[in-house]
Amino acid sequence: MTAPQPRLILPAHPAIAPGVRQTAWLSPDGEIETLPSREAAGRIRATTLPIVCHARLTARKLGCAAFPAFDVLELFAFVRPARFVLPTPRGLAQALGLALPGTLESEAESLLAATGALLAELAESGDPQALPIAQAMALGGWPWGDAVIAALGGGAPGKKPATGLRIIHRLPEWQERPPEAPPGNQPLVDKETLDRLSELLGSAAEKRQEQKDYATAATAAFQPRQKENEPRLVLAEAGTGVGKTLGYIAPASVWAEKNSGTVWISTYTRNLQRQLDGELDRLFPDALEKAEKVVIRKGRENYFCLLNFEEALSRAGTSLGNSTTALGLMARWALRTRDGDMVGGDFPAWLKDLLGAALTTDLTDTRGECIYSACTHYSRCFIEHTVRRAKRADIVVANHALVMITAALGGNAEEGAPTRYVFDEGHQLFDAADGAFSAHLSGRETAELRRWLNGAEEGSRSRSRGLKARIADLIDGDDKAKQALDEILKAVHALPAASWNARLAGGQPQGVAEAFFAVVRTQVYARDGNGDTPYSLETETAPLIDGLGEAAQALDKALARLAKPLGRLIGALAAKLDEDADELDTATRNRIEAIVRSLERRGRMQVQAWRQMLDALANETPEDFVDWFAVDRIDGREFDIGMHRHWVDPTRPFAETVVTPAQGVLITSATLRDSTGDHEADWVAAERRTGAFYVANPPDLTLEPSPFDYAAHTRVLVVGDVGRNNPDQIAAAYRELFLAAGGGGLGLFTAISRLRAVYERLIGPMDEAGLSLLAQHMDVLDTGTLVDIFRAEENSCLLGTDAVRDGVDVPGRSLRLIVFDRVPWPRPDILHRERRKVFGGRAYDEMLTRMKIKQAYGRLTRRADDKGVFVMLDKALPTRLLGAFPEGVEIKRLGLKDAIAETRSFLADSD
Repeated sequence: MTAPQPRLILPAHPAIAPGVRQTAWLSPDGEIETLPSREAAGRIRATTLPIVCHARLTARKLGCAAFPAFDVLELFAFVRPARFVLPTPRGLAQALGLALPGTLESEAESLLAATGALLAELAESGDPQALPIAQAMALGGWPWGDAVIAALGGGAPGKKPATGLRIIHRLPEWQERPPEAPPGNQPLVDKETLDRLSELLGSAAEKRQEQKDYATAATAAFQPRQKENEPRLVLAEAGTGVGKTLGYIAPASVWAEKNSGTVWISTYTRNLQRQLDGELDRLFPDALEKAEKVVIRKGRENYFCLLNFEEALSRAGTSLGNSTTALGLMARWALRTRDGDMVGGDFPAWLKDLLGAALTTDLTDTRGECIYSACTHYSRCFIEHTVRRAKRADIVVANHALVMITAALGGNAEEGAPTRYVFDEGHQLFDAADGAFSAHLSGRETAELRRWLNGAEEGSRSRSRGLKARIADLIDGDDKAKQALDEILKAVHALPAASWNARLAGGQPQGVAEAFFAVVRTQVYARDGNGDTPYSLETETAPLIDGLGEAAQALDKALARLAKPLGRLIGALAAKLDEDADELDTATRNRIEAIVRSLERRGRMQVQAWRQMLDALANETPEDFVDWFAVDRIDGREFDIGMHRHWVDPTRPFAETVVTPAQGVLITSATLRDSTGDHEADWVAAERRTGAFYVANPPDLTLEPSPFDYAAHTRVLVVGDVGRNNPDQIAAAYRELFLAAGGGGLGLFTAISRLRAVYERLIGPMDEAGLSLLAQHMDVLDTGTLVDIFRAEENSCLLGTDAVRDGVDVPGRSLRLIVFDRVPWPRPDILHRERRKVFGGRAYDEMLTRMKIKQAYGRLTRRADDKGVFVMLDKALPTRLLGAFPEGVEIKRLGLKDAIAETRSFLADSD
């Protein structure tokens, strides 16, 4: 019997492409019209499902509620799972090799073309895994179901849709290998590094002496150390255009080969991780070899959990219904993903926007409830695959937070402690360490510990597995361990239960922890004085208001009752490794060790830190720390209440736990030093901000300035006649500057409220001018996707805050104008006030501000032929901050009118 032949069935539905005020509407019979977006929204309510690109964003643009639709992005995710595409009509056309649309009308037409191309590709694919998933999704009501099944040549779906989505058995299994030997200590010679650099660049590449000098300097970090706890430490600033990425990959890769070891390259932003991944194709052009030699390593909470996916299928039942689309697309992705990374990996971030977090990113190991070898999918687990591959890799690309947290917890027995590190984006080490080594005694943190230990409670919709469910089989027959577990589960009820924040807001706390946070809340509101603002509030811990000392003592006693049985349970599990050594298989031993580590980290160590913080309320905060109370809010809505503790200098624990034990460390950035003009002082700032100050042996210092001609290719304009507190004037300045540049503008704001005010005033005029406006905190798209669209669409503009500034790496004309709304002085909060005392007062403020301006300006020119204008809409920019700009760059103080003309004239020359 011959198999059914594929058929292409294009949905007979209108295709729509919305703008801000106008929407293109392409009818099924090919008639196209442009109508007001409000009218388009009304038609959608009265017609059949339209064909759209990103249904949620479309609804937002139309100003209407979400509606069902044929979303071409969903079809793309099915046909090309784990493949990158910008979530726009232009992005789809580019990915599929179609003509790029330039108007709303052509965008609507391109959606039909994309639909036809995707269904044709599916029909030609012969993908045997696709049909059962498509049939399950069709039964659940997926709009594309019939068209996809027809393209695959399939018949009617069966009656059990869940069967088609059970794909875990199709995933590959990993196998245990013998332990890896420690790396060797063979030194590198400069010639080896330079030869490798030449190989990476290829014969046709431009040979830059700055890059050679940088690579040679970086080689010092890969030489054998001379004394214990004295790593070969190199601080290397390399200006944009030097080529530092390949400059450090060269010695790192030679050392890894020569010594059979692993180099960990740590970054701060997702964009640089992705860039590094691409650059490593030069080192390993064969994909299979690269998969063995290069691993992208992140925390467990980033990876797709197969057990969570299976449980989601079970919860959905036999009919599945509305959840089928999400589960089907997750199944397609899981079968094609490189490593299961859902945060910055090959999982499309826009799928979370379309399908919701519950059945996408919430299927990661976010809850920290992994049962390791007790899981039926352990041998196929993405996380375990990655951990094992990292042990044998030459290069592991990680992030600062993972490296620091792993080291702070005493290393990871699964991976072993790395001996060689490269920290790219080294200027971010201070902030990364600030997050990694801080402690928070808050409602959210304590409630999370209760959930992690106790699991789902009566009346809760949570699917959490408590500690008892995770370890019951391991302690069966061990009365002491069982007793300790029982005491833990009793003691944990002192911590906040679900809806704790609503009870605190209503003045009805339950239990000693909520009682403590209620009094903390009272002190914050009594002392801050800004309760009518939508922002977070804070105050010093001393002096305590009446009743807070007693509440702290009661909470401390409750935490002590939790800490003691936690310690006994940890001891009982550890003893089992010794007493039952002859009976435990490797998988069970690994599971026990993992549970002990998690109980230590998430349980005992956390409780101990909280008790130390409570003790300081009755005594004194240790001099290395800053404590304060806070009510954390977003748009006036309280989401956390509690006590915070940060290191005054967080690079100290970073240096002690990461740098000092290592054999060699390279810390590098394009903006590592301050730029006061005092060479020695600028390097001292770099040592203080990177932790080198706390390392016994002095670092090697190297500086390779950018080869770019900044004076010829950039302008810096300081505008003095825009009212910095007047949103109408600020918005008008942004509008005219963006229009003068013809797009390609990045607007940076020091406050979200001003960003929002400007966005609302800009969106209409920008649309009328044919320029798209993207904005962090305003669009439904995540920041990474916004930056990707900004990079791809040359004439778009983007508004954002620090997260956008740090994540933007946009060469070419897509970024040709940067506008700051005001001088980005540090926020004068309690933590900054205390650091200011230690790091030099006003000089510290100025250093931080110069660094922000320097980093933003550095985004403007990423290639030798880039041209750009940097505008500061604040006449209060002090002359002493102008060292942030390269020597020779022309800096003009002028009015807005002249700034607009200068921008138009300067950038017109680059068209």
